[in-house]
Amino acid sequence: MSEAGVCKIKTQYILPEQTRTANLNLVSEEDKEKLKNDETSLNIEPEAKKPRLSKSEKKKLKGQNKSRGPTFVCDRNKELCDYFIHVADEEEIPACERNNCQNIHSIPEYLSIKPPDIQETCYCFETFGKCPRGLACRFGKIHISENGRNIINKEKYEIYSKSEPYTKNQLSKDVQWSLRKKTYNFDLSEKLINYNDSLKEQNQNKQSKPKKTYGSVTDEDIITLKNKEKKKINWKDKLYLSPLTTVGNLPFRRICKEFGADITCGEMAMCSSLLQGAPQEWALVKRHQSEDIFGVQLCANNPHLLTKCGQLLQQECEIDFVDLNLGCPIDLVFKQGGGSGLLNRNKILESCVKNLSDVLTIPMTVKTRTGVYKDNSVAHILAPKFRDWGVSLITIHGRSREQRYTRSANWAYIQQVAHSASPLPVFGNGDVLSFEDYKQFREEARDVQGIMIGRGALIKPWIFNEIKEQKIWDISSKERFDIIKKYVNYGLDHWGSDSRGVENTRRFLLEWLSFLYRYIPVGLLECPPQKINERPPFYVGRDDLETLMASPSASDWIKISEMLLGTVPKGFHFLPKHKANSYS
Repeated sequence: MSEAGVCKIKTQYILPEQTRTANLNLVSEEDKEKLKNDETSLNIEPEAKKPRLSKSEKKKLKGQNKSRGPTFVCDRNKELCDYFIHVADEEEIPACERNNCQNIHSIPEYLSIKPPDIQETCYCFETFGKCPRGLACRFGKIHISENGRNIINKEKYEIYSKSEPYTKNQLSKDVQWSLRKKTYNFDLSEKLINYNDSLKEQNQNKQSKPKKTYGSVTDEDIITLKNKEKKKINWKDKLYLSPLTTVGNLPFRRICKEFGADITCGEMAMCSSLLQGAPQEWALVKRHQSEDIFGVQLCANNPHLLTKCGQLLQQECEIDFVDLNLGCPIDLVFKQGGGSGLLNRNKILESCVKNLSDVLTIPMTVKTRTGVYKDNSVAHILAPKFRDWGVSLITIHGRSREQRYTRSANWAYIQQVAHSASPLPVFGNGDVLSFEDYKQFREEARDVQGIMIGRGALIKPWIFNEIKEQKIWDISSKERFDIIKKYVNYGLDHWGSDSRGVENTRRFLLEWLSFLYRYIPVGLLECPPQKINERPPFYVGRDDLETLMASPSASDWIKISEMLLGTVPKGFHFLPKHKANSYS
């Protein structure tokens, strides 16, 4: 039997105990002084007696996920103006139409200070025949002529331009403008909420009220909308990639789709930001053409925001379902009454679910935890109510908000929720990292109709294929590196191949590597498969690349990024989510 929480590695791969040293480049400025005062953290000889950190001070150093900031900020004064980046041969140089533009407006000047190319080939040019970042591309040697103009593969680009858009749900300028000016027509949402409130009041007073109309939207319109049959989705036995904040971006979802994920969902989007037309929030609802069953997850603390967002997304985007987040444990969201905070606000929760479901003609789903507190589970009580309120699918994460990830997921309770919700389909979520886990949990929770996978997909995105083929894949270091390379190419396509896009891709790659390193190759395990909550001793891989990819140090993740995206620029600063990864 292995020690609880420890993964058994074959003895020939285990390293002796080693002293780890804090890398001050990988911690915040605030924490550097704290670590300097703690000599054991830095593995240095004490020059003089310094006060050791108290237990409470050390506890504060465990995480640094708040306000980490960007890894790199590009200097606009060193970027080429967007009006110039697409100039091709025999085209006239355009004029910039923006007032007070800070970018460079001379192509020769820009090319003289442009950082050197990272690689010889450009993924976007080879795929589409034209690079969207043109002269600003950091892989531009293949498509920038000697006289500083863009080369276009007309035959390939013509085929691409006539095909269905690869990326959907782009926010149009007209919609963004109307949202910012607050002129977008949300009459339907407002009248729907008023109508449902009036019905509720009538039921409470047990007396009828005069029929009301609402200008251009009548109560007959509302009734027609409420009774309209929703689009159907066959959920049974599907593998669902969890909506993952920060790491569940479009390039990562493309990887998971290629490995067999059936359902994908965008990262949690804040309704307040979507309704303000914020580009960074609208980026979360973008959909790749390979995502055949795709949803958007919304988070808000009141029905007005949710209903308006549901109407907006249904009218402006191509999506198959809308998911309501009832599980987010983040303090900022919870304290404002959103995410898992809604589980403590029954009347508001009912209004949120009913109104969002009523405004949609596509399925509305919810993802929830067992409850807020570990000793007070409420999901089994809410499940039949969700069914009556118009929910099409419930996903239950088998932990409470209070537990976060400190306990194993409770699949016996997930079964209880699925039984109480019947015939409404329920998906289970938590701790699936192999086909054996999948099989075991489906047996424990026989009434669930499918499985959602989150951390398991981040650690090994090929888990979907393993489950469908009922096998364990002993993937080589080269195959794993090829997956990372593909992710980088998808990132350059999504975020851009200029300096800004390269550093965005690097940032999200580093976030993903903070999960990928946790994968332990099957050939190194004493008793496969790996369990998600087991951690190995320090070990070496079967080759140098496998050893590098197993490193828990963020400095080694940066090395991996440099193999594909070039040396990090001056001023680059990455803070890993967990301080344990700041040690070498």
